[in-house]
Order: sequence, then structure tokens, then C-alpha cells
Amino acid sequence: MKFKVRQNVVNTWEVWRATGVCLMEKIQFRQGSSSIPFFKTMQKVPAGMMLIPLVLGVLINSFAPDALRIGGFTQALFKDGALALIGLLIFATGAQITGSHSGKAAAATTVVVLLCKTLIPATIAVILGLIFGLEGFWGISILALLAIMGNSNGALWLAFAGEYGDERDTGAYVASAFDDGPFLAMIFLGASGLGQIPFVALVAAIVPFALGLFVGAVDREWTRVLDSVPSITIPFMSFAVGTGISLGTVLTGGLQGLFLGVGVVVFTGGLTYLGYRFLLRRGPKSGIGFAAGTTAGNAVAVPMAVAVADPRFLPFVESATAQTATAVLVTAILAPIVASWALKRSGGLTVADPVASVA
Repeated sequence: MKFKVRQNVVNTWEVWRATGVCLMEKIQFRQGSSSIPFFKTMQKVPAGMMLIPLVLGVLINSFAPDALRIGGFTQALFKDGALALIGLLIFATGAQITGSHSGKAAAATTVVVLLCKTLIPATIAVILGLIFGLEGFWGISILALLAIMGNSNGALWLAFAGEYGDERDTGAYVASAFDDGPFLAMIFLGASGLGQIPFVALVAAIVPFALGLFVGAVDREWTRVLDSVPSITIPFMSFAVGTGISLGTVLTGGLQGLFLGVGVVVFTGGLTYLGYRFLLRRGPKSGIGFAAGTTAGNAVAVPMAVAVADPRFLPFVESATAQTATAVLVTAILAPIVASWALKRSGGLTVADPVASVA
């Protein structure tokens, strides 16, 4: 009997030891150096997690358009998966609103950022649409204007505001969560009469966001789990979107995208700066407002999502997506530079004290 007990103890110890060795080997494998550091390279490029897969998708669509039309999981993920991935991204965005990035002190800042960065520019885009029509002007469609002007890079805002601002600024991340996705563009198009957006299509666009909002509110563990969804989803979504764009469209839309990117930084960032200075009265820290003058990587999915609801926008999807991708890159580089310049000029370019209290 004693021998059996000892043998069981030895066997149990061997199992634990083997399990521990396996776990250590797995940890060492994950922490080891990469043979080809794809991920780190993408991170070094501004908006690289969106831009590089998008370009790869465009190249495949231009030179080997049938390569991914082989059915099965390959076509489902890499060719036809854009809408499903967009829905997942919207769901995760809703869950983040109740996360740790929000706070009571951020309410006024959130309203100002949402108003100046998204609502006013989107309203102006709609007015231009009523004047020039859906095709817009200078090769820039109203669909492109709404996708670029009505969307902001929350990650860039958090990084910049976290370094030079306080919890009022980082809490305004909620504004970028609200303008993510296609539903604000649909609301503006439907309310103005520019788009014939069926009510069911609008509801269908909002449901993932509403469900994410609910899940994040009742279970913060889901909020933490969904934190990593954008970094996983955006590369695959961008690749799938890119497979619907031709290289010629990218080349012809690059100049307009560059113009729009600069316009986003100067106009929407400038409006937010004025809101910080005159409405929030933030003094030397008002330059933080320019960091809102961005376009998020997931904005490249807005034209397609809108066209699904209203097919009249289908002729503008390719050019609008290409222009949006260019604007994402331009704003990711330019907005922090302009915001830093504005802060330095006013004497506000100092790292925030993380323990400082907010009045």
C-alpha cells in the first residue's frame, strides 16, 4: 500500500514536472526572437497595421484577381470577410466605451471633441453634398468626405493625450469610440436625404455597437478581452477591403487623399484646438486638440458598409477607400507633429503628472 502511494506521488510529480517544462518551453518560444519580424515592422510604419495589409490586398486584386476566389475558408476570410470583420470591430468598439478610458472628469472634453472633430465636419460634408451631389468635387465624393472627416484615431489620441494631458483628455477617447464605424455616416446621409438608407439597414449597422455597449457595461471582463480585437481584426479587415480595390484607383486617388489628410489635421484638428482654448479654457494645453485631427484605420471600411445599405454609392467605393487610406497615413504622421508644435509654442509641451488631481 505504501509503495502504491509513493508511486502515485512520483507519478503526480512527474506529470507536474512535465507540465511545467512544457509551459516553460512554450513561454520561451513565444518570447524568443522572430525569424522575420513582420508584426514589429508593421508597427513601425504609421498606420501600418491597416495600410500594409490594404496594399497587399490591392496588389493581389490587381495582378492575381482570381487567386483568392477558390471558395472555402480562404475566400471566406481573405476575400469575402470584410463585413463580418467590420461587425466584430464595431462590437468591440462599443464594449470599450465603458472601459477604463472613460471618467467623470472627461464628460465636457468628450462633448467638445465629438462636436469639433466629428459632428461639425460631418455636417459641412453633408452641406457640400447637397450643393455638389454625391459625386462631390475634384474627384472627392461625399462618401470619402464623411468617411475621412467623421472618424478619428482613438489610439493616437490616447497615446498623445496620455503623455501631455490628464484624465480629462484621455477620457475623451469615448468620442472616437462613438464616431467609429459606418452608422454616423449613415445617419447623416439618411437625415439629409443624400442617402436612401433603409431603417432596417441603419438598425443592422447599430446592433453590433449596441450589443458591445451592453456587454461592456455589465461585464468588464469582456471589455478587457475585447481590448485586443482591433489589433487582430484591422489587418485582416484591411486586406479583405483591399481585394476590392484596383491599383489604378489607388494611384489616381493618392493626391486627393493627401489633400484630405492635410485638411483633416488643419480643419478638424484646428476646430478641436479652438474648442480646447475657448470652450474648455485649457490655456497652454489647448494644443492637445490638434491630436484629434486624424482618421482611424477602420475608416477604410466605411465606404463599403455604406454602399451595402445604399447601392447608389457603389461607384464611389473604390476611390473613397483609396483616398481614406492615404488620409489615414497622412494624419497619423502630421497630427502629432502639429499638436506638439502648438503645445511647444504655448509652453504646454510638458509631460503630464500621472498623480495630479483634476479640479
